[in-house]
Amino acid sequence: MSGIGKFGEDVEGYRIPVLNEREIRAAAGILFALMFAAIAAAVLRGSFVLLKYAIAVFLPDMLIRVFVGPRYAPTLILGRLIVRNQVPEYVGARQKKFAWIIGVALASVMFVLVNVLNTYSPISGIICLVCLVFLFCETAFGICIGCKLYPLVAREKPEYCPGEVCEVKDRQEIQRTSPAQLVILLGLVAYVVLVAVLFQASFAVKAHPLFGG
Repeated sequence: MSGIGKFGEDVEGYRIPVLNEREIRAAAGILFALMFAAIAAAVLRGSFVLLKYAIAVFLPDMLIRVFVGPRYAPTLILGRLIVRNQVPEYVGARQKKFAWIIGVALASVMFVLVNVLNTYSPISGIICLVCLVFLFCETAFGICIGCKLYPLVAREKPEYCPGEVCEVKDRQEIQRTSPAQLVILLGLVAYVVLVAVLFQASFAVKAHPLFGG
């Protein structure tokens, strides 16, 4: 199989290997949905079966990304199929590799604690929360938290970041937030607090069937 061990793709116009951010976000969404369902089952029902399966999928997927090549990672392949009709958005491969190495470390610890030792603790809970935050930020906002840490460790500036955030430039008019919009946002927070205070007791009453029962 060609490309084994190669991290990133050579694309004309880019001087370093790159990856398709759209595929990565799709894959992050798949993993987020899997991990969220598994963690919810563990927290709400006390069942760790789905979490063990999820970790057993998450760890090898990360290992393949880092040590074999992103093009052979199952979730990235599935992500490629999902977004195959969308125009690629290229991002630098170096910072993504660093982010996925963090993923390998977190998944490895989870695999040992949950799958091998069959335990749960605040350590595994915190790691699960960190993984969810990383995956959610990637798929929902296109923000790679691991990539943000890359320049602190590698001591070099990343290239070709999602949304061109690596490049220093002024915001366009459509990106600017007006004082009125900030007031609306604060108003929403105040509204939620008011609802919580006024309706806490009624919201806590158990719902009943609409039709009979």
